[in-house]
Amino acid sequence: MSGMRSTVNRILLALAGLLLIALGGSALAAGLGASLPSWWPWDGKNDVLLSAADRGRWRDEGWWWPTVIAVLAVLVVLALWWFLAQLRRGRLAEVLVDSGDGEGARVRGRALEGVLADEAGEVDGVARAQAALTGRRTEPRARIRLTMEPHAAPGRALKAVADGALAHTRESAGLDELPAEVRLRAVKHRAERVS
Repeated sequence: MSGMRSTVNRILLALAGLLLIALGGSALAAGLGASLPSWWPWDGKNDVLLSAADRGRWRDEGWWWPTVIAVLAVLVVLALWWFLAQLRRGRLAEVLVDSGDGEGARVRGRALEGVLADEAGEVDGVARAQAALTGRRTEPRARIRLTMEPHAAPGRALKAVADGALAHTRESAGLDELPAEVRLRAVKHRAERVS
């Protein structure tokens, strides 16, 4: 799951949870006979959430039903967008490669990711490499995470990955370009003692 999608999911779930806790807690407090402010919509054990007067108050207003329908339509569209975002794949299942015969070939995305990660992991100073392909089948993008050794020079390692692993992947897949985002982080290690 992409970072943006997981962030949106967490925010929406947190907001929905807070809203449900607030509504449920206030209804429970009113039902248990707790002292509530005078402006609270319900205030007793036998009180209902919406009285007959509350339900019929806005019916005769001309703006009421269009507003209710518009708000519900927006909520349905947002819920549908959220649902469809969950079905979208973050990684490419396959990449289309020009085979020269006019038909093309399909290469599994995981296979290209594995080769890219293996070759990037062989660079001096790289402890571990991970790769993911995103985008469209005809225009993939690479995301590479490199875990660097303490002695590594990040600039040299990045240049070696760009000139080596990324260039080889781009050429072997017959792509004009392969945009890449490379993230570097240091491997965790213990402090060395000097005596």
